[in-house]
Amino acid sequence: MVVPPAAVVTPQEASALPSLLRGNSRWVAVPWRELPGFEADTLFEAWNAWLKSCERPGPVFAPLCPEVRRLSIGGDEAQRQWLLERLQPYRVEPLQGSASGLLTAYFEPELEARRIPGAGFEVPLYQMPLGLTASRPWFTRQEIDTLPEAQAAVRGREIVYLADPVQAMVLQIQGSGRMRVTEPDGRQQLVRLAYAGHNGQAYQSIGRWLLDQGELRDASWPGIKAWMLQNPQRVRELLWRNPRVVFFREEPLGNFDSGFGPRGAQGVPLTPGRSIAVDPESIPYGTPVWLASEGPQLSLQRLVLAQDTGSAIRGAVRADYFAGWGAAAGELAGRLKQPLRLWVLWPKPR
Repeated sequence: MVVPPAAVVTPQEASALPSLLRGNSRWVAVPWRELPGFEADTLFEAWNAWLKSCERPGPVFAPLCPEVRRLSIGGDEAQRQWLLERLQPYRVEPLQGSASGLLTAYFEPELEARRIPGAGFEVPLYQMPLGLTASRPWFTRQEIDTLPEAQAAVRGREIVYLADPVQAMVLQIQGSGRMRVTEPDGRQQLVRLAYAGHNGQAYQSIGRWLLDQGELRDASWPGIKAWMLQNPQRVRELLWRNPRVVFFREEPLGNFDSGFGPRGAQGVPLTPGRSIAVDPESIPYGTPVWLASEGPQLSLQRLVLAQDTGSAIRGAVRADYFAGWGAAAGELAGRLKQPLRLWVLWPKPR
């Protein structure tokens, strides 16, 4: 595909385009050359995530999906030329302050579980309790652990049991996980526990509490786990500092589904390394985004898709990077916290 020169906006033409306001962000039109690493990205990886977004596209990007599908069998250069022709990059900025924001990461834990309690597996994960509504706060984490009426409300709603309450907390914060479940007859199967809702309580960071108490200086998950090993008698006290409890639904996890992450807020499966969670008030679901971040954990300059959100993902230049599943993804998610710049790629009028 050869793009006519007129299709590529010059710096002068970009500066003449009006800025766009969306929620708590300002989008400033820029030339493509402002996007670091644009010529080097392996776009077919992002195209797989874009194809997922086209399963449930918003009204702005739905007209482009037939072209996105046709280009899925094209090479990087054909895809790159199409981006130049059909989309305009806008730098995302807050209404006030710096255009540099924060990048974190999240992942899908892989855990051993049992269908019935015993042999050290005593920590339950629950389905949504009957009668729970999103309109009012429900029992807190501490109340579910201690109050007879709260325990009666979740009795019979257990899906599986874990061996470690810390793993259960991590799973609830990440929102989903892969369980290798041992059934009562000894048979094992791989399933996904997907986010189904929560108890209406505000999320509170246990890492933040430990920092405020002067208990540690490293509030990453590895740091928190090390503190718990040193203070086993205080684990429940720490976990109760986060009153929010997440409930799950069980989903089958076949060979095809296991190649993707859980469904994000857009309603499509997440792609490792190419899906991000954003503040939807700033960036709509399904939007292709150029992401650039440099830090001690990794260097990223790539095309990603805005396909998810989270309770802590607020602000114009804020993203949570879906790292995938397993130990390496968990290590990255536990430590990643570095500067971020974002550019949305928005359709040009035709």
